[in-house]
Amino acid sequence: MWKIIVSAFWMVFIAELGDKTQLQTMLLATQSKSVLGVFIGAASALVLSALIGVFAGTYITKYIPPHYLQLSAGVAFIVIGMLTLWGKI
Repeated sequence: MWKIIVSAFWMVFIAELGDKTQLQTMLLATQSKSVLGVFIGAASALVLSALIGVFAGTYITKYIPPHYLQLSAGVAFIVIGMLTLWGKI
């Protein structure tokens, strides 16, 4: 179980570094008088988001093979990246 915990931690940690969510959280922290409140709110949101992802992933894989989900996610990330580069997002 520890291997899964460490793997999930690093995957999420690296994926979240420098993304829009982290930048928005930094901006909110600069504008807030309660840095602890920003931290608690942001941490709670990340935990809830992960919880939804885990339950949705568990439910969806009962009906769609993980290979198709992985392929779909990869294609979606490529499309979003291209749209971002072209200034459409």
